[in-house]
Amino acid sequence: MKLTLDPCTPSQCRPLPDFTRLEFGKLYTDHMFTMEYSPELGWQNPTISPFKNLSLSPATLVLHYAQEIFEGLKAYTRVDGDVGLFRPRDNFIRMNNSAKRMNMPEFDIEIALNGLFKLLKLDKRWVPPQEGASLYIRPAMIATDAVIGLKPSTSYLFYIIMSPVGPYFKIGEKGLNIFVEEQYVRAVRGGIGEAKAGANYAASLLAASEAKKKGFADALWLDGVERRYVEEVGTMNIFFAYGSKVITPKLNGSLLPGITRQSIIELLKSWGETVAEESIDINTLIADIDAGRCTECFGSGTAAVISPVGSLHYKGIDHPISGEAIGPVSQKIFKALTDIQYGKAKDAFGWTRTI
Repeated sequence: MKLTLDPCTPSQCRPLPDFTRLEFGKLYTDHMFTMEYSPELGWQNPTISPFKNLSLSPATLVLHYAQEIFEGLKAYTRVDGDVGLFRPRDNFIRMNNSAKRMNMPEFDIEIALNGLFKLLKLDKRWVPPQEGASLYIRPAMIATDAVIGLKPSTSYLFYIIMSPVGPYFKIGEKGLNIFVEEQYVRAVRGGIGEAKAGANYAASLLAASEAKKKGFADALWLDGVERRYVEEVGTMNIFFAYGSKVITPKLNGSLLPGITRQSIIELLKSWGETVAEESIDINTLIADIDAGRCTECFGSGTAAVISPVGSLHYKGIDHPISGEAIGPVSQKIFKALTDIQYGKAKDAFGWTRTI
């Protein structure tokens, strides 16, 4: 399938921002990648064109029934001057898994990767030069039938937009204070919790907003049936260290299989550390924190890589972890992952792709 290039004119290309003062997700590069799906022709018209607004009917199906998925990954300016990507194929594999769950058409991963690589080459000047900053990449797919009626769409739009961003979390700060949510649930087994769909995040907004109003950084979700087992935090998977052993909630269909999560598991195993995916009872966990058996807690995700957690707030009580300071396990993992991403360390796993 031939890719059409329609680059912006000099007057359409915007001046670069101050890369030292970037906010997350508020500024976008000059170009975007799009392709369209119809039942007659399948995926067609892969195109790179100037960044622009979408034109949609008010009756467009995605606006009413939330048939939509997305991904998130980053491009980095490496120490050798190249632009690097971290596990981009895995992001598109996960996106196709989300498409299957949301009854949307899968796409050819090679076409999507080729479009992304060409888009990055065209907008390379937008990749921040300094370590800690990056170019956030957002692939998305939306249902585009203009019809009000509960059914899967027959037409879809796939697109990729990119945004230069600064550090999401600065290592060295105090760990986050997280509220353990007991009233609301985000997802249940058999639902869409394992799909990276907008509806999952919409379901989390009320609890997250209420937690932030109370002074907490985010909410930790418990399982949707017994409200007993730890699942994930907002936009992050969660890990707990017991000395040299690290545990994380096992994938059970209701939480997202994070790319960073999987990278941490593979990294720890390569170091010979004990890492386990298992059910984590919140009451047992709190007892372990209070007794000092659980020595560290941290979240993982594309945006922040590692977000140390300094305290869990459960049933009206703060339970500090490791003196609310950032622990050695999360520090070591953060350095190892970011060194690979920025090309400061050898990538023994084959995770990176350079442009």
